Amino acid sequence: MIPAAPADRTDHPGRDAWAAAGRRLLTKALAEFAYEELLTPVPDPAAPAGPAGPAGDAYRLDLGGGVHWTFRAVRGTFGTWRIDESSVRRHPAPGPDTGTGPEQLFLDARGVLGWDGPTTAEALRELLATRRAEAHTLARALPAAALADLDHLELEAHQDGHPCMVLNKGRLGFSASDAAAYAPEAAGTVRLVWAAVHTTLAGYAGVPGLDAQELLLAEELDGTTRKQFATALEDACTAVGRSPADFVWLPVHPFHWDEAVVPLFAPYLADGRMVRLGEGPDRYRPLQSIRTLANLDHPHRRNVKVPLLIRNTLVWRGLSTEPTAAAPDITAWLHALREADPYLREELRFHPLGEVASVAVHHPLYEQIGDAPYRYHELLGAVWREPLPALLRRGEKARTMAALLKTGSDGRALVAELVARSGLSARDWLARFLAALLPGLLHHLYRYGTAFCPHGENTVVIHDAAEVPVGIAVKDFAEDVNLLPERRPEYDALSGRAGRVLLRWPAHELAHSLLSAVFAGHFRFFAPLVEEHLGVPEAEFWALVRAEIERYHRRFPELSGRAEDFGLFAPEFDRVALNREQLLGGGFHDRAERDEGFDVVHGTVANPLAAAGAEEGR
Repeated sequence: MIPAAPADRTDHPGRDAWAAAGRRLLTKALAEFAYEELLTPVPDPAAPAGPAGPAGDAYRLDLGGGVHWTFRAVRGTFGTWRIDESSVRRHPAPGPDTGTGPEQLFLDARGVLGWDGPTTAEALRELLATRRAEAHTLARALPAAALADLDHLELEAHQDGHPCMVLNKGRLGFSASDAAAYAPEAAGTVRLVWAAVHTTLAGYAGVPGLDAQELLLAEELDGTTRKQFATALEDACTAVGRSPADFVWLPVHPFHWDEAVVPLFAPYLADGRMVRLGEGPDRYRPLQSIRTLANLDHPHRRNVKVPLLIRNTLVWRGLSTEPTAAAPDITAWLHALREADPYLREELRFHPLGEVASVAVHHPLYEQIGDAPYRYHELLGAVWREPLPALLRRGEKARTMAALLKTGSDGRALVAELVARSGLSARDWLARFLAALLPGLLHHLYRYGTAFCPHGENTVVIHDAAEVPVGIAVKDFAEDVNLLPERRPEYDALSGRAGRVLLRWPAHELAHSLLSAVFAGHFRFFAPLVEEHLGVPEAEFWALVRAEIERYHRRFPELSGRAEDFGLFAPEFDRVALNREQLLGGGFHDRAERDEGFDVVHGTVANPLAAAGAEEGR
């Protein structure tokens, strides 16, 4: 008897959603590639003479071989391109097999971009995966009012991905059924596999109060589950003559267990130094970062960050061994800074979401290959992070800053809905938002020489019951907290292993934690949204940003010299070019070193904060 074919565990985006996703990605590719100077549009000499219309000036992009594209665009802050989606045309018109979509643009542009065959094929592969994920998101789109009603986890399933990167949902390594099960937009549930690893391969670390793993496990697993896992470990240890006391426990993503642990850690599963304990009972849901999951059944239990052997938005999504081991030390240091500083502790709602415990797992074979691709040094580990619900007071909601870029299916921006519910004017709401966002980041930068990576997904905005921003929480410490190169008293309390893994940058580069991650990486998109949906001109928005920074400067005049060093009001700063790095750098080949954040730059951009100051002085 022929067995029945397995059921299709995936669904396929419909024609309308696929087309809408293509239009969005095509426009974004043209805009971001032009912004990063990957492609160079020029004024279109064939366009009718006369003043620009509401859609902007006419531009032409020549790509060789008799092919060019035309569109209309308005130039904005940072020299960015705001392209009218309906104006984009290819000349000559494409054939029916490709259509006027982002795929055709990639094929047309390969000569200009210098792509060889393998690079073109990989870029196209990731583009198709991104477009499919985008189509699924659009198919589930909700109006702004419904988005505003969602809680943090539900809203995470409706996000649009990295605003700067075109290929932002590739998740290369996931099959279609994996994406249907584990991608954030699928809004599914995940049960984690638990494993025990011998201390010759793994180590546990925790902040004071969680320094023994038993204390953590008592809070993260119920008693029945702990007993079941302990029995499984004891049985396995008896068979090979080991002691259960010499093992640490960690959760593993089910995809990663199948894709990486079973095949790559096979020697240690065979010799009994790694034991599968079973599946945990709690249901988790992935956040936008995919490898971080929140507990659905017990929301006040900690988020768990685990590696995934996939490549997404430029890098492989593993967990580096040394930073993972140091994460609780970095958290303890940041929490101590906050507790000792009345401004952070009492005047602000600024919450570092502590990575309070971790397990880092070594791979003895791959450790002997220092020049192996870096993903082989990030194969296994886990980090437990403080959960958002524990920070919220009655009636408060939390949303990532990235969510504030969201527009509903009704064409209304989420931020417009929030402002309307708050009862404040748009300018007052924006001022409250900036007062919630910037002071804590500035204080860490100026007072402590410490920078987070507060991009849209890493920064969570806390809103009160009236939808007014009142504070922020920031996350991702082990690899995204950076320091100044010189010795400072504030760094003395860092442990040795924490000090060794934190990257050091001179002040003007450390300032990119705000200049690039927030201003160019988020406000570049937020400011025009505010102008369109809230009626606050872009120049006025940047004046509000500058006013909030100057308010901090007046609050701490003793730090004025450091303000000069960081140069937030400098006339220009380096342009971070993530698409350029992904498509021309190391995005499609293996190497031993990761990109280090602030060094992925190309050229410079004018700083709108400098212009805001010049306008104010007139």
